[in-house]
Parts: sequence; structure tokens; C-alpha cells
Amino acid sequence: MSKLADLVKNIYIHPLLWAVIGLAVITAHFIEVCLLMLIIFVHEMGHAAAAALFSWRIKRIALLPFGGVAEMDEHGNRPLKEEIMVIISGPLQHIWMMGAAFLFLELNWLPEHIFQLFIQFNLMILIFNLLPVWPLDGGKLVFLWTSLSRSFPEAHRITILISAAGIIGMILFTLLTSPVNLNLWVILAFLLFSLYHEWKQSRYVFIRFLLERYYGKNSDFRTLKPLVVKEEELVIHVLERFQRGCKHPIIIEKDGKEKGILDENELLHAYFAEKVLTAKIGDLLYVY
Repeated sequence: MSKLADLVKNIYIHPLLWAVIGLAVITAHFIEVCLLMLIIFVHEMGHAAAAALFSWRIKRIALLPFGGVAEMDEHGNRPLKEEIMVIISGPLQHIWMMGAAFLFLELNWLPEHIFQLFIQFNLMILIFNLLPVWPLDGGKLVFLWTSLSRSFPEAHRITILISAAGIIGMILFTLLTSPVNLNLWVILAFLLFSLYHEWKQSRYVFIRFLLERYYGKNSDFRTLKPLVVKEEELVIHVLERFQRGCKHPIIIEKDGKEKGILDENELLHAYFAEKVLTAKIGDLLYVY
């Protein structure tokens, strides 16, 4: 019950949403807007409920004029299985919502035209959210998928590139099919801005990922993946090879022979506490 209360406290309604609702009343589209907002709200609550189940830090559940977002104060060090569950818990809500709508239709509790609208909106939001574009659920799944085999910054960079290609495809599709659809252009502008912001913040995102590891918060590493490095490699370049869900012993080699081993925490401590920003990895052997 306390977790449910905390979720309710985190709900945020954007002021412009009230203007959209008012405009819907004036233009006789109030029912359509209410259905959309209900579906989006349940979708985002699905994300938030799964996050609360795993004791994630939830910043807010925002309802926006053109959608919604469940914002988490997590930075890539949660178990990948948890992240998958949190991501797919949004799209999964559409399945039971459509099932409930069909049941209500059979019981004559829901008019046929409302049922058709509800199903149409559910499918539209479900398919749209699964597109491989950040920050949609599909884009987050792409990030997780690339994180399975690549370092955090590389997986993040690939996700941004795939998302950019996805947005370009969506823009071309809109130009060919609905060039005067203002709603689509607003959504595309939001996605483009979000992706640009994510790209601008990529270094900050990476540093937050490292900081979480350094302080040992929410770390549950199931895989031990040694990193074999040359002693002349820079500390920051080794850190850039860190991967989500993996613990990294650092094996330092010189002339093809093992010279020493460092724990990843020693590397993180040197970088954040001792501000060893330009040192070579081999120099740390003489410190630790």
C-alpha cells in the first residue's frame, strides 16, 4: 500500500495537458482525449509499478500533452533482467486493457464505437512505443540488446545512431503519408529533441554509470568479464570498456605477459577520488 501511495505522489501532469483537454472539449473530442490519456496513464503506471517492485528510485510519472514518461533515477547498473521487466511492463498493459474492453463489449457495458476507438488507440500506442527509437520502449530495448555484447558508451552510441535512423524513416513516412498532420510533427519534434538531448548528455550519462558502480549502489553482477589491457593504455580508455551487468578484473599486460591485476574498484577510486584523469593503467600498479 505504501508503494502505491508513493507512486501516486510521483504523478505529474504537465500544465499544457489541461489546455489540450480544454481544446478537446471545445472541438468535441473530449472522449478521444480521455481514452488516450487513460491508455497512456496505465502504460506508464505499468513501468512504474515494475520499477517499484524492484525498489527502483522513481523520479516522477509525467503525463504530457503528447504522451507520458516514467522517469527513473537509475543509471544502468541494475540487473538486465530487471531492466527488461521494467521496460516491457508498459507494453504488456495494452494486452489486458484490450482484453478487458472486449469483455465489456460482450457484456454490453461498452458501446461499439468506444470499443473500436479504444482498441485502435491501444494498438497505435503499442506499435509506436516499440519502434527502435530512443526514448521509446523499443529504443530502450535496443540499448539493452547492444549492452549484452558491447561496452556501455559503445552501446549507447549505437542506440543513438539506430534511433536517428528510425526518426529519419518516420519523417520520410510522414512526408509521404500525412504531411499536414500536426500531431505527428509535434511527436516527431519531441523525439528529435529528446534524442539530441541524449546525444549531448552522452558523456554525463556514462559518468553517472561509472559513479553508480564506484559507490556500489544497486550492483548485482552475474558475469565476471576480465579486461586484458596494455600497461600504456589510459585509465579513462579502460573505463570506457566497462559493460553493463559485468564485473571487470583488469589484467595488465606488458610485451604479451601478465604484469598485474587490478580490481575495477581500484580503477574507479583512482579516477573519482584521486582524480587520476590522464594516467596510464600501468602506473596504478605501483600505487595499489
